[in-house]
Amino acid sequence: MEHLKPFTSSELKSILKKRPKETKFGEHILLLPNSNDIYEQLLKIDVTYVIFGIKEDIGVFANNGKTGAYSAWDATIKILLNTQSNAHTHPKKVLILGHLEFDDFQEKLKKLDQNKKKDILKARKKVTQIDESVSYLVSQIVRAGKIPIIIGGGHNNAYGNIKGTALALKKSINAVNFDAHHDFRAEEGRHSGNGFSYAFAEGFLKNYFIFGLHENYTSDTIFKTLKKLKTIQYNTFESMMVRQDTSFNTEMETALAHVGDKNFGLEIDCDAIQDIPSSAMTPSGFSVNKARAFVNHFGKQYNVSYLHICEAAPTPETETQVGKLISYLITDFIRAHESI
Repeated sequence: MEHLKPFTSSELKSILKKRPKETKFGEHILLLPNSNDIYEQLLKIDVTYVIFGIKEDIGVFANNGKTGAYSAWDATIKILLNTQSNAHTHPKKVLILGHLEFDDFQEKLKKLDQNKKKDILKARKKVTQIDESVSYLVSQIVRAGKIPIIIGGGHNNAYGNIKGTALALKKSINAVNFDAHHDFRAEEGRHSGNGFSYAFAEGFLKNYFIFGLHENYTSDTIFKTLKKLKTIQYNTFESMMVRQDTSFNTEMETALAHVGDKNFGLEIDCDAIQDIPSSAMTPSGFSVNKARAFVNHFGKQYNVSYLHICEAAPTPETETQVGKLISYLITDFIRAHESI
């Protein structure tokens, strides 16, 4: 597969930091021997979760956002592999596949100007090519009966996750999105703000729940559009955490009722978490513990088909913070799903 860079045993060895009388997560995970015919290899391997990264922020650029999501995978894998291996973390159920890399696209991105419409259009064309790689890889993993855990990149990749899962299952799927933004913008060329609208328009996405919309950053037009579509429901951050018109736990149940009766994707946008370096970092958002509780709640559902954690944009100074956050969310998801 052209853009897939398999995770190797030499990379694993260089990252692992072994300590006496401790066993690390990375000592028990599995790797693929090679990247040829991923589907056939996965069929023969006894794992439940296949983790891979997406190293790109072209979709964020194409949405006039702040880039940096490219770095989330590298920040995460260093922390995740050095997490403790114990009865709570289940590393033997995990295969680390590697990451999708688009270096040629990223190089071209450096020469583009967000203030020029023609450059934005060029970036949006590149996003459609990224879509193809993401949807193909996700479809191979799901078709093999495994659960993909996708780390990094912009929220544009929700489209590939949904499409790939739907193609593998040969039916539309639902999605719940923990996000400050709806990502249901116009079909104006692909970018990080319209992954769900494209998936919906093309019939891959059926029921969609947006959890935690920020009222200050959602247009009146979008609110009216969402209210017209019966298969789309949402709540707002302010209704739960500021006015307390309803509770976080009650709203999780409402969201689950909307998406949980068929296969669904679990989307976590780090923009929704307070003070986490991301493409649209917020001083007012859900706590890390709320995000973890959310992943736990939906991870315990039989119909959850994938986990996607996106939009984190670590700097060298915040790399460890972001890596720890995403590693917590990954292990929370695995722990929850193993409890079924």
